[in-house]
Amino acid sequence: MNKKIVIANWKMHPQNYAEAEQLAFSAIETVKEQKNAKVILCPPFVWLTDLSHKYKNDVSFGAQDVFWEDRGAYTGEISPQMLSSSGVKYVIVGHSERRTLGETDEMINKKLKAALRNGLIPVLAVGEKDKGNGREEILSLQLKTDLDGVDSGNLIIAYEPVWAIGTGEAETPEHTVEAVGIIKKIAGDIPILYGGSVDSRNAGDFVSRPEIAGVLVGGASVDKGEFKKIIDIVSNA
Repeated sequence: MNKKIVIANWKMHPQNYAEAEQLAFSAIETVKEQKNAKVILCPPFVWLTDLSHKYKNDVSFGAQDVFWEDRGAYTGEISPQMLSSSGVKYVIVGHSERRTLGETDEMINKKLKAALRNGLIPVLAVGEKDKGNGREEILSLQLKTDLDGVDSGNLIIAYEPVWAIGTGEAETPEHTVEAVGIIKKIAGDIPILYGGSVDSRNAGDFVSRPEIAGVLVGGASVDKGEFKKIIDIVSNA
């Protein structure tokens, strides 16, 4: 039986290294107690490599973004080679917050190819903006462009309806299972996670569905006690 996946997207938190290390250490201690969940921590770049070098044997690490070139004069960007050489194994690509800042499907496609070329496992985030409005059409269009020429067999997809991110209003497990079916028609039989206002109250409902491979956790992942509960719940689902 495959382990359910729990990805912690810390976004732009916390604001100092001491707090970042405390968050990581708390998650690591929980992983030692609960071994039936695959936990991946995605801190901001400024803390990521320090933590990944120090704790890469204790927990898996992912980046929140990546550039599409392996090397070159690209001020402020982080290459997939840099991540791979720092013990980072995963990278979130196409999060709705990045898309809102101007990231296009074409850019996401290049990032996916660059990540895979360098041995990283991309976590592709997709989802509709408006609740109950053209989900199948929107997901299909996103995926066909994002995955053009991409070997989707080596990635993870996170279904994150934009309207649910940071709002406290999660999608239902039933509708998420429907979205998983839509995604797998295009991407194939790969792990599909749910993300969007995931917390300890609803994580178990999602991971109890065999179609849902795990959860991508945002705000709740930077609360040590709450994230511990989520890991415990997923590990025992």
